[in-house]
Amino acid sequence: MDEESLLHLLEVQEGRLYKIAYAYLHNEQDALDAYQELVYRALKHGHKVREPDFMATWLVRVLINICLDMKKKQQSTVALETSLEPATYDRHSVELDELLAQLSPAEQELIYLKYMEDLKNQDIAERKNIPEGTVKSRIHMTLKKLRHFLKEERG
Repeated sequence: MDEESLLHLLEVQEGRLYKIAYAYLHNEQDALDAYQELVYRALKHGHKVREPDFMATWLVRVLINICLDMKKKQQSTVALETSLEPATYDRHSVELDELLAQLSPAEQELIYLKYMEDLKNQDIAERKNIPEGTVKSRIHMTLKKLRHFLKEERG
């Protein structure tokens, strides 16, 4: 894929990619930083993607890895400032974010792909390169875990 096509794809997918980054990082500035890093890596390494049809999937995978790396760095350093939640959050979405934060990154990714990206189990299986039955069982176990966390929180 040539650079011009890649830039066009990034422009078309910008909103979707930002939402993915925000879903992982829960901070507008961090999500923008992750997207900026994605653009840099895409321009630097995008030529390595053999099939242009897989470029959008490759971008999502790279972005998720960037977000996970940023989360690891955030957890290893002590935050000196508390970040403010965006004004668009209501009590329920904050509660949901807190519940999702208790999940492992792999479980968060499954929930995101299934319910935020609205992908079918088969699509998730193809993207993650795992059997569809594994996707179903992992989503089932993750939802069960979320229900348990919710019951604990509400008493």
